[in-house]
Amino acid sequence: MRTIQFREAICEAMTEEMRRDETVYLMGEEVAEYNGAYKASKGMLDEFGERRVIDTPISEAGFAGVGVGSTMTGNRPIIEFMTFNFALVGIDQIINNAAKIRQMSGGQFPCPIVFRGPTASAGQLAATHSQAFESWYANCPGLKVIVPSNPYDAKGLLKSAIRDDDPVIFMESEQMYGDKGEVPEGEYLIPIGVADVVRQGKDVTIVSFGKIFKEAKKAVQQLEKEGIDCELIDLRTVRPLDYQTIFESVKKTNRLVILEEAWPLGNISTEITFQVQNQLFDYLDAPIEKINTADTPAPFSPVLLAEWLPNSDDVMKAVKKVMYI
Repeated sequence: MRTIQFREAICEAMTEEMRRDETVYLMGEEVAEYNGAYKASKGMLDEFGERRVIDTPISEAGFAGVGVGSTMTGNRPIIEFMTFNFALVGIDQIINNAAKIRQMSGGQFPCPIVFRGPTASAGQLAATHSQAFESWYANCPGLKVIVPSNPYDAKGLLKSAIRDDDPVIFMESEQMYGDKGEVPEGEYLIPIGVADVVRQGKDVTIVSFGKIFKEAKKAVQQLEKEGIDCELIDLRTVRPLDYQTIFESVKKTNRLVILEEAWPLGNISTEITFQVQNQLFDYLDAPIEKINTADTPAPFSPVLLAEWLPNSDDVMKAVKKVMYI
């Protein structure tokens, strides 16, 4: 099987869906003439032209609103934010229009739109450009939220997102665009809301998603050398959240560690912790451990940033804690 970059998987997904359906179009800052800020739309302007690959002014509220409105005339837009930090300018359009228009119209207007772009930290980008927004959007009914960790999942899930009749938040990472992985050349889709059990294990369940999932994977590989058998779950989607896959794993391992790149209060790992202890309290042999960033804005200093971000060592410590070793 061929190996391609994450950005190429994103580009292929959009290109294939635009060839398949003429109502799909891409709009955002630098997506056309510049081939995308991260080159995720390379070559798309040449193939589809400026009516379907549209450069916008620096006005997230404006082009997010145009995208939502265009769904009501039968289109299926893909709206790219250069970063979801900038999407805060357009969040009113996402939360108060995209997420609610189906209900407010009595079902007359579905809103088949994808908002995509990078989330969370990406090196020395400092406090206002290093925020993880997955749990913010997952808190809003009416939205679906996808956070892939690898090129294969990114392509299959993005194609599913573009075909979905509800608004989808598709969150990537600047630090993953160059990641390489195996991606089939043929057509495939990955269903939204289904987690991936990446590794079977019997001692402890580790749950993560997105860019930080790579740190969980490193920890599992090291723990295996130490004789600790971890089950590793990649959520892929955080709304809807695949509780059942987590439940079945915890019933087997009786221990749970969750790794998430987000501030500690009110996030996806908090929700999982509550649901597992509520549903499976009698199965737990240890308190659940969740690992998050420090409870501060992201620092600029690389030394401080390394302390702020969770890593594989943190995962290993948490696993040994729940195993009482």
